[in-house]
Amino acid sequence: VLLQASGGGLVQAGGSLRLSCAPSGLTSRSIAMAWFRQAPGKEREYVAGFSRTGGYTYYADSVKGRFTISRDNAKRTVFLQMNSLKPEDTAVYYCAVGPRTITSELRSTRGYEYWGQGTLVTVSS
Repeated sequence: VLLQASGGGLVQAGGSLRLSCAPSGLTSRSIAMAWFRQAPGKEREYVAGFSRTGGYTYYADSVKGRFTISRDNAKRTVFLQMNSLKPEDTAVYYCAVGPRTITSELRSTRGYEYWGQGTLVTVSS
């Protein structure tokens, strides 16, 4: 399984970026998809994601109202639209997928089997 994440870069505070992630090699049609991020010196944290059925969408409190996760089911691609970016959003962003993710672990790194290589988002003040 390969996850190709892209869209990171340098942006000024208040700006926007759109991340995308396209998994390949997955045979399961029901997968949880999520974005996590990791800032220097900090633990990896959950940002946003979909449950396996796609019926539930979750956001971290720190990004609610600013970030929007979406998916293209035909292309099995997940997107993260990030608006009103803040310097504290600076991190490496990782996409993750889980064919067997259970609800209680949707926001945990333990819930995901496959990870992308990460894309760096830098927000300048």
